[in-house]
Amino acid sequence: MGAQKSIHAGRAKIDVNVDFTHKLCTSLMFPTFRTDKCWFGWSLYVGSLCIKHPNLFGGSEKLDVSWDKGLYDSNVLVAFRRPRPEWRPQQCFFIQHSLSPEIGVHGTPYDNFSRSGSGGVNLSKLAVGLDLSEPASSKWSSTTSVKFEHVRPMNDEGRLITRDVDGFPVTCSGNTHDSMVVLKQESRFAKANDQGLSHFSMQIEQGIPVVSKWLIFNRFKFVASKGVRLGPAFLLASLTGGSIVGDMAPYQAFAIGGLGSVRGYGEGAVGSGRSCLVANTELALPLNKMTEGTIFLDCGTDLGSSRLVPGNPSLRHGKPGFGYGFGYGLRFKSPLGHLQVDYAINAFNQKTLYFGVTNLASSS
Repeated sequence: MGAQKSIHAGRAKIDVNVDFTHKLCTSLMFPTFRTDKCWFGWSLYVGSLCIKHPNLFGGSEKLDVSWDKGLYDSNVLVAFRRPRPEWRPQQCFFIQHSLSPEIGVHGTPYDNFSRSGSGGVNLSKLAVGLDLSEPASSKWSSTTSVKFEHVRPMNDEGRLITRDVDGFPVTCSGNTHDSMVVLKQESRFAKANDQGLSHFSMQIEQGIPVVSKWLIFNRFKFVASKGVRLGPAFLLASLTGGSIVGDMAPYQAFAIGGLGSVRGYGEGAVGSGRSCLVANTELALPLNKMTEGTIFLDCGTDLGSSRLVPGNPSLRHGKPGFGYGFGYGLRFKSPLGHLQVDYAINAFNQKTLYFGVTNLASSS
């Protein structure tokens, strides 16, 4: 449920949106019951607050403040945008703070790798930076950003930590925090028509050595997708990969496994490494105007790079480093949003049932 309120302050209007929603959660941290080796997520209260000011100083400056709160995570974002000519890059100054469990790397897999439990490591991140969005030309768009990021690992009691439960460092510096200045470039290509779609994105991040103890690294990630209509059906294939060189904290590793990666596994239960490669294929067939049926095949690998992650958390937790999952699912369109149900089987013949809700309707 949600509520919206518009407040007029002089010549400006402030929009306030509040939303408290029962959101189906597929996170493997929140089990409730089990039937025939299938795990079900449960409903969690998720709260969000959004405040928008479209004319902060009388010159069409925009201020957005958003707050999202889950059961174990939270995120606060403050963004300020100044008007600029359309032919010039659009600027956005932002401050963001988030707190969330780090499951993908430090989580412990169990039940034949179909689930991941908390490893007792949580990340508190503070970021301050600037985004520059270039004017879109044809089907290409790009964004450049620079930010300062301060990362502090915590245990489940909220105390700062330098080592995990096995005594291995959780930061690159060896202290209770890591600091870095990151320059990021992202380019995107998108093309769609009645016969299919093509999408490609590339992200490159460079850690800048402003201070000698700050992290210096280069990290890149790409996503390539191709969709083709086959009569009434639609075939979508995607390939995701990435790598990181230079300084690295364990939490920066690529986590493989889970919904959005390799279904049939818990979050990060396939592996976590300096490099990764994940392939997804899904065939969707409409059953009626509101429902689609799908079959899918996912596979992923850390390319043998898990041993290069500091502390080698993947090996310590017995993750295989390669995995595949296949199954079928349903997609529903409803007033609440797009509902997703997937039934997946992994390489160990473990069955997992996923629920998900995307594009939740709001009052905005």
